[in-house]
Amino acid sequence: MQQNLGQYLTKRAQISPNLEALVEVESGKRFTYKDLNERCNRIANVLLAQGVQPGDRVAFLLMNGVEYIEAYYAIAKVGAVMVPLNWRLVPDELAFILKDSGSTVMIYDNEFDAAIQTLRTLETDLKTYIRVGEAQDTPDFALHYQGECSTSPTAEPQLVGGGEDLLFIMYTSGTTGLPKGAVHTHNTMTWACSTVTMTADLRYRDRYLQMLPMFHVGALMPVTMCLLRGMTTVNLRAFDPKLAWETIAAESLTVALGVPAMLQFMLQVPNFENYDFSSLRWILSGAAPVPVSLIESYNQIGIEIHQIYGLTETCGPACVISPEEALAKAGSTGPGFLYTGVKVVDGSGQEVEVGDVGEVIVSGPHLMKEYWNRPDATAETIRDGWLYTGDLATVDSEGFVYIQDRKKDMIISGGENIYPAEIENILVGHEQIVEAAVIGQPSDKWGESPVAIVVKKLGTSLSAQDIMAHCKGKLASFKQPKAIEFIEEIPRNPSGKILKRILREEFPGPAPE
Repeated sequence: MQQNLGQYLTKRAQISPNLEALVEVESGKRFTYKDLNERCNRIANVLLAQGVQPGDRVAFLLMNGVEYIEAYYAIAKVGAVMVPLNWRLVPDELAFILKDSGSTVMIYDNEFDAAIQTLRTLETDLKTYIRVGEAQDTPDFALHYQGECSTSPTAEPQLVGGGEDLLFIMYTSGTTGLPKGAVHTHNTMTWACSTVTMTADLRYRDRYLQMLPMFHVGALMPVTMCLLRGMTTVNLRAFDPKLAWETIAAESLTVALGVPAMLQFMLQVPNFENYDFSSLRWILSGAAPVPVSLIESYNQIGIEIHQIYGLTETCGPACVISPEEALAKAGSTGPGFLYTGVKVVDGSGQEVEVGDVGEVIVSGPHLMKEYWNRPDATAETIRDGWLYTGDLATVDSEGFVYIQDRKKDMIISGGENIYPAEIENILVGHEQIVEAAVIGQPSDKWGESPVAIVVKKLGTSLSAQDIMAHCKGKLASFKQPKAIEFIEEIPRNPSGKILKRILREEFPGPAPE
């Protein structure tokens, strides 16, 4: 029989019925694997009663919570396909994804009532709406999620599909151009979880802090991994740095994942060192190069930061640094996971020499099946079984990868290649800088020149001259920022990547000579 992600929940509920599966921090609700599976079966039977067929696309506009997880496994059990939606998008952007994916069912949280009302005036293929919230507030066009589930049977639905059948279509964040739907199957998700659990230090009964939004693969894959490994997901509905520390202490959490910006914000919490985080073995961090200074700051308080590298197209994993090498090779994202091939290649596809910059390519059984309805983009991205990431990196003599930047973000100044991440790493080493991003601005003299966009700590008098002085001697002269711009917040997509397209629009230049 084909392996089905929903079947894994059924099996876990049989093997570990009383093991805590999920803790909703804000609501205080707790669910065992037996509870979760019964709830999953209820919503699965609701979907079947509404005529959901194998292969139908079901969109989610949901905050993190039990409904997200149980409906995800329910869709797997009945052979449908999940389309997770980024709730930070505006209705026009959501409508594009809904129409592109052909979604016919929408499960949504009451927080998004206004967006749904607008969506109903736009062109989509949606026919059925299921709303999570209070019954009395449910509009006439929608079903009440909790009400429907309360009268739905807990019997296991007939299992449909699995293996190479579609599981979800996750749209890339669209930092440039229109978003594309990365198609993943039951198999690719299973292999993604397996390559992580067989490489990282993960244990039965581990307690995992979930603080990324579940419409991102960096949350959906770990939540699935927790099920397969027999772990507990301790879930934040939305990220809050103070609540993260409180939860680590109150729930005796052992492992976590957060993007670098999250970890920086956690260090800004007053008196964070007074929380008990002795149970925490490590935090994975990725989505952007992790500054060495950030790794060192956490090491000083006894928390290991393990840099991870991955993509939506790989269902999450690509590289990870081991606990033994996390400090010795700080700044590296490590080699590929156990079942994952990683190479750094030049323009002709040949592996680069040690220390040279090339493009990261990834292979493995967890690569996406395709981009939804984008055969040309699929053929351009996956060649001879290797996924071309568009990310630039170097590799050392032991095969450890050091991510430099995105190809499109590289600055070419006077014929020299400048990687913004290198400059950003220096900038965030300044104690009065919270965040920094570097972009290229047009230059009549050099073609492009680097300019730094900086968020400084509140209450500090940090000046552009102070920052220039900080960089002097740490960077070659051609890498020195030609100007410093201050900003209250650096725009990021939900995966934590800096939206440099927006910064380039806001600070078009030209750069000072």
